[in-house]
Amino acid sequence: MNKASDSGTGPRAFPVGPYSAQTVFQEDDRLRVVADDVTALELRLRDRVDHLEILNASEDSQLAARAVSASAEALFAWRPGADRLVLGLAEGASLARELMDSGLAIMSEGQLVLLPELVMQRRDNWLVNPGRPPLPQLHVMTDGKRHPRRAAKPTGKVYGRFIPWLSEVISFRVADLENDLHLLHRWMNDPRVDAFWNEAGDLDKHRRYLAGNLADPHMLPLIGSFGDEPFGYFELYWAKENRIAPFYDADDYDRGWHVVVGEDAFRGGRYISAWLPSLMHYMFLDDCRTQRIVGEPAAAHSQQLRNLERSGFAKIKNFDFPHKRATLVMLLRERFFGDRLWLPAAAGPAVPS
Repeated sequence: MNKASDSGTGPRAFPVGPYSAQTVFQEDDRLRVVADDVTALELRLRDRVDHLEILNASEDSQLAARAVSASAEALFAWRPGADRLVLGLAEGASLARELMDSGLAIMSEGQLVLLPELVMQRRDNWLVNPGRPPLPQLHVMTDGKRHPRRAAKPTGKVYGRFIPWLSEVISFRVADLENDLHLLHRWMNDPRVDAFWNEAGDLDKHRRYLAGNLADPHMLPLIGSFGDEPFGYFELYWAKENRIAPFYDADDYDRGWHVVVGEDAFRGGRYISAWLPSLMHYMFLDDCRTQRIVGEPAAAHSQQLRNLERSGFAKIKNFDFPHKRATLVMLLRERFFGDRLWLPAAAGPAVPS
């Protein structure tokens, strides 16, 4: 397990990146960002805790910018009430330009400012392949539905994020038919899961199920893990090609999701406050054109609806699928980043069934 100190006193560490490529260390008013055993950045917190002074930075402006981004993620996580960081650069014109050109910082009243809603949209900190550009848009038809052609699916790990209130890293990886089939089979046969999924069955059924989702261009099946321990199965889908599309005005890059929390040890508010916003974060980062995330929980599932409302989803309407009466819920990109919904609310949400 990848543990790190998140206590409010004394030295502490915050790993950043899907493979913890950088670590932010803080002791008293000093911060140090280490990448590959090399110090890429040293900073000092000035008298006002939202002011940072760069003491030493790598001559590689891109590496230094990634280190600034890492330190900002750590500080905003350690200080959830902070709404900005003011960065003092002294002799650092090239780094200031790199920060502004990458969208990480803005100039406000003559000061270089880092905002959490910008920091959390920097893909380098969380995505395994942050440099992959969005696929150029080309519309195609599938089963009478007009939608953008989707990019080839990734393989392996796609996202990682350190969760300070758990002192643990959450990650998502694309499900693998052979290595993960046993997990899906066990989880789908759990009576608690089957009550909502209705997918209990033998191994061959689940092999066909997972193979179909892996082959479907509009679906991305993921396995979620805390540290090295898999805990859940997630299905991400493009709404335009999904069964939900006829029930609302779906945009080309709207995305939706289904979830199975398969391990009882990872149920509860502390865990849902980590995996749910991290999953939403991944979907918003994966394609910057995704402005809305939708879901269609059972309308009678009041506990799950309460969880989603606490997490920023708005209830739009009820509607009827052939197999259930559902509630359309929606999370806006602007709401997620503007309200900093990657952090848990004061009263953490309860786990869904």
